[in-house]
Amino acid sequence: MGESVKQYGVKPGNKLSLKEFDPDDTGDYKKNEQGKTKAKVETAELIARLDRLQERLYANATRSLLIVLQGMDTSGKDGTIKSVMSGVNPQGCKVVAFKAPSKDELAHDFLWRVHREVPPKGYIGIFNRSHYEDVLITRVHGWVTDKLIRRRFNQIRQFEELLSESGTAMLKFFLHISKDEQKERLEARIADPEKRWKWNSGDLEERKLWDEYLKAFEDVISATSSEEAPWYVVPANRKWYRNLIVADRVVNALEDMKLKTPPAPEGVDFTKLKVV
Repeated sequence: MGESVKQYGVKPGNKLSLKEFDPDDTGDYKKNEQGKTKAKVETAELIARLDRLQERLYANATRSLLIVLQGMDTSGKDGTIKSVMSGVNPQGCKVVAFKAPSKDELAHDFLWRVHREVPPKGYIGIFNRSHYEDVLITRVHGWVTDKLIRRRFNQIRQFEELLSESGTAMLKFFLHISKDEQKERLEARIADPEKRWKWNSGDLEERKLWDEYLKAFEDVISATSSEEAPWYVVPANRKWYRNLIVADRVVNALEDMKLKTPPAPEGVDFTKLKVV
């Protein structure tokens, strides 16, 4: 779906309005079982390609890929990781979930704990929430000034530019769900005993700040989408379409690296080797 998915990318310098993105959009895929099945088949094909591309990434150990997942509560960050990365070798993949900073982390600059978790060459790294929490939740709750937020925007752009110049490709996804969809997902957690472990009463308080969070996301994404670290606004009401878009962009990023299988060790004649 390469070209069609580009409509969800945020061009550098553009002012984002999330009202222009429909969380229930499914592109060229029908909103029925036929469309869902077609998307799942294509996603499975992409995951198979991802498996081969990851092996080249790991074998070459010259580049790395960092995937950032952000979104409202219940937007599907965990589900995206579980589905899209299902075919990836865990040996070459690292997932980091950023919670409230610890006392030790607060004693350093806000990017310190993040930089430590950037994937090394040969690896895919996935941030479930990220350094962007420090310009989202902190702003919505008024814990920092607008002046500090603008300064952090600049620091984030410079940080991501550094990663790019050091060989780390970046993809940033805002998983965009509607308020009604969030309500259904929260109610599902209440109703299903198998999902209650996910429950956080604070989610209801954060839900009251829905509009404030949307405004904060618009400003953050507008200020930090760049050629080397693009943002994608992913319609995420339909999980199967969300997974398809993310898988497509991850495969595309790895293919853009143009990595080849490393050559065999020099001086070895494989035609004469025998295993006994």
